[in-house]
Amino acid sequence: MSTALAEKFGAEKFGAQKFGAERAGIAAAADPAERIRLLQSRIREMQATTLPTRGIATHPMFANLLPDGMMQAGSSYSVLGSLSLTMSMLAAPTSAGSWCAVVGVPEFGAAAAAAHGVDLSRLVVVPDAGAQWLAVTAALVDVLAVVVVRPSRRVSDSDAARLSARMRKRDAVLISLGDWPGSDARLTLQGGSWQGIGDGHGMITSRRTQIVVESRGRPPRRTNITLPPPAPITADEHEIARHEPERSVPVRLPHAV
Repeated sequence: MSTALAEKFGAEKFGAQKFGAERAGIAAAADPAERIRLLQSRIREMQATTLPTRGIATHPMFANLLPDGMMQAGSSYSVLGSLSLTMSMLAAPTSAGSWCAVVGVPEFGAAAAAAHGVDLSRLVVVPDAGAQWLAVTAALVDVLAVVVVRPSRRVSDSDAARLSARMRKRDAVLISLGDWPGSDARLTLQGGSWQGIGDGHGMITSRRTQIVVESRGRPPRRTNITLPPPAPITADEHEIARHEPERSVPVRLPHAV
């Protein structure tokens, strides 16, 4: 037997012996709590050996909220009830040079997106994909870094699994406006107040609210944020001027009685 083969055989034998010893140790533990602790320790060791995923440019306000502190290639995220929050998630990747897309959201406004820091020159918008929305989303996942979609019907587990496999292969991210089966994180906004409105007059300039992020295997995380958020990265002043709309929306309120 060659030295290399012997070393390989020895390593495999040692690995098998170690695994067998661990199983025996877990089985021998009399206390159920101790068995659970040993199993959890073993699972953590196995998880630590998984291959790392590639991170996607993410706005700093999500750093302490999302798993791993940023959006991960091959992952999916559900955003409930907030197009503004979705625009904020697109700001960093487009500003970093990644192409993104929005499917099935006809009210997605270019001016509002630019106000949230989205680079419009890196954005593809498909306002209405009709019954083919899933096929369109899958095609865009093949070529773009981040795809936002609003499903026009309930997504089956099998459809979500097939698209997830495609995303992992292409290192893409999916953001669903609404629930998505098996999403890695679920983002919602709770409460909040509007800034800029006076007594019967004024301009809405921003919104203070709380974001709540629920992800598998850990308790919900929450923090207060301002929308639109500050720009995620420094950009050329000319490009900002070319895309930047007015950051306020006029609102006329009735005078208090």
